[in-house]
Amino acid sequence: MELPFAESWKIKMVEPIRKSTRAEREQWIKEAHYNVFQLKAEQVYIDCITDSGTGAMSDRQWAAMMMGDESYAGASSFFRLKETITRITGFNYVVPTHQGRAAENVLFSYLIKPGDVVPGNSHFDTTKGHIESRKAFAIDCTIDEAKDTQLEIPFKGNVSPEKLEKTLIENKGKVPFIVVTITNNTAGGQPVSMQNLREVRAIADKYGIPVLFDSARFAENAYFIKTREEGYADKTIKEIVKEMFELADGMTMSSKKDGLVNMGGFIATRREDWYEGAKRFCIPFEGYLTYGGMNGRDMDALAVGLDENTEFDNLETRIKQVEYLAQKLDLYGIPYQRPAGGHAIFVDASKILTNVPKEEFPAQTLTVELYLEAGIRGCEIGYILADRDPVTRENRFNGLDLLRLAIPRRVYTNNHMDVIAAALKNVFDRREQITHGVKIVWEAELMRHFTVQLEPVK
Repeated sequence: MELPFAESWKIKMVEPIRKSTRAEREQWIKEAHYNVFQLKAEQVYIDCITDSGTGAMSDRQWAAMMMGDESYAGASSFFRLKETITRITGFNYVVPTHQGRAAENVLFSYLIKPGDVVPGNSHFDTTKGHIESRKAFAIDCTIDEAKDTQLEIPFKGNVSPEKLEKTLIENKGKVPFIVVTITNNTAGGQPVSMQNLREVRAIADKYGIPVLFDSARFAENAYFIKTREEGYADKTIKEIVKEMFELADGMTMSSKKDGLVNMGGFIATRREDWYEGAKRFCIPFEGYLTYGGMNGRDMDALAVGLDENTEFDNLETRIKQVEYLAQKLDLYGIPYQRPAGGHAIFVDASKILTNVPKEEFPAQTLTVELYLEAGIRGCEIGYILADRDPVTRENRFNGLDLLRLAIPRRVYTNNHMDVIAAALKNVFDRREQITHGVKIVWEAELMRHFTVQLEPVK
């Protein structure tokens, strides 16, 4: 008989987690103003709020940390990291930062000016925030198919070539770069095909516009190219990654995802002008050029993590756990963004809480209900995260309204996935009884979802 799939690692250390009572959770979520970001970690049983910085490092990564060089300037840890990044991506200029949003802040400070337009595929929250905070505009050019959560196509994160070219024509002289997010997080962790990356590159070259990859989950994107796109089945992940980055001028990276570390990021590019521009802002914002907000030991752990996570077995283990959770939800008839993404399941709240009007934020309501049910913390990727339109200040209700269950790398077992699925089923079974959502009582101007204060609608 065919052997069942098993993880490509074994467990060496464990961390206890605690179950809580419904009464405790009701009090805690009230004190947190119905915003799960405001909960204390010990108030959470299974934490799926993000896969960013929440993974478990390997024995090789922990060993590498002991070799960290904490020199302020010229640390050997930086040069080991730079060599790894250049070998994997082909980019020869590297600027370390303390995390991905810092990489955006540094590079965008050089590239973006007020009135600029930055097209891309569903800019994630920090990317959009860094664009809009500079009085520029983020234009979503994702393919229309991404809005149909029940449609199954292999590369739902793709950029629409027609939308992209239209944006470039209409905003001539105002586009500093095109951003392609791999994988497309906001659209449900959906990958971008190599063919689509080539199409974007061709359009960019036609209009003389550079291309930037938001690369937090670039290795997972390469896995999907290998397993779903014709002509790549026999290529290694590292070969696919190198081919992907040949189609870009540079990248920003949150190393807390596919770098398998708890903190860190970087900018990498083949353009000397971008490198020189980023250098000007790295020193005042992040630190000197050979540490950029990172410890030497963390740079060494990142170098190992990038190597480990551009290998097929490691990625297969991670992505098959997400698929396992998806299969459980299929059994219960729970709608999510199909097919399952690389790092998370995105549950379609608008198809579940049909009695909750969009003005009462169904995905945030579902997030709260799941926490109350079993102490499971997810994250709303929907109408609250979308922020308000920078011009009209109206809520943006034109996108998807999803509950994201992000799975930390190498942390939970499939038993935990069973608990998540069962808890979500319990909420799903009583969905008709949920007729009211939440309302905003306080919000920040940008990236409000982190600190927003809510209360139930009576």
